[in-house]
Amino acid sequence: MSKLSNPLRPAILAAARSPRMERTITRAPITSRIVERFIAGEARPQVLEVVAGLLDSGRVVSIDFLGEDTTDRAAADATVTEYLALIGALGEQTANARGVMPAEVSVKLSALGAALPQDGEKIALDNAWKICAQAQASSVWVTIDAEDHTTTDTTLRIVRELRAQYSWLGAVLQSYLRRTEADCRDMSGSGSRIRLCKGAYAEPESVAFQDREEVDDSYRRCLAILMRGNGYPMVASHDPAMITEAGRLVRETRRTASDFEHQMLYGIRDVEQARIAAAGDTMRVYVPYGSQWYGYFMRRLAERPSNLKFFLRSLATRS
Repeated sequence: MSKLSNPLRPAILAAARSPRMERTITRAPITSRIVERFIAGEARPQVLEVVAGLLDSGRVVSIDFLGEDTTDRAAADATVTEYLALIGALGEQTANARGVMPAEVSVKLSALGAALPQDGEKIALDNAWKICAQAQASSVWVTIDAEDHTTTDTTLRIVRELRAQYSWLGAVLQSYLRRTEADCRDMSGSGSRIRLCKGAYAEPESVAFQDREEVDDSYRRCLAILMRGNGYPMVASHDPAMITEAGRLVRETRRTASDFEHQMLYGIRDVEQARIAAAGDTMRVYVPYGSQWYGYFMRRLAERPSNLKFFLRSLATRS
């Protein structure tokens, strides 16, 4: 049985947690030019310019202000301030748009303070309330991102509490976790928005499938639960097989283009993104920005051999 598609994935994910590797890679002169493929700049004006181009192309967006594992209250407060400003700007930028919500923000609870040593969960919940309130006032969606498996219970508990007032709040579930089928059943009621992805963190075998085929099979099972349910599935995958399976399930369940969406990452499979949008389906692009890009960038390299080859080839070319 084959393992996950990138044989260097464990080493890359370990490097994503290494301060020494972070210093080495982020200080390399060539790195910033390569990172531009996956990151839409470090400041809000840069990401808003990218958003404008994507919206003009017929796609919609989910914006992530990068940061995670925050252990400083001031940094968490600064993240909230940035999200509130971003949401206000997105609301103005998309004020005249029609159809499926054109703008969404993706938020990691650890960036809002969930990892703080005292009252982290309460602080993150309070901060998420502020973001959701601003989003509702600005006609912008919010999705709470998934992180490693140790955060899943806290994340879903906070999502459930927020959904009592903001029923449109999205959540992310990862098919490589063994628990995810049950979570799909629990979290995908009427109106519920669930982003289903495969997963991008290093996880032990006790909680996560390690084999690529097992992860894919789990994705198919979870996607079927979501498509046959009453919620709004968000198919977050670049895998042609999963995109084909989503199309089959859409036909089986007689969903329309307003009843689900595809999602892909900024900088990956741009031609396929444009094709899906041109075909009339909702194509949402996950667009990250900010200076804390290292962990996100390394996980993108770990996910796909083509991303790693692109990075190494660029280093070789410039050296």
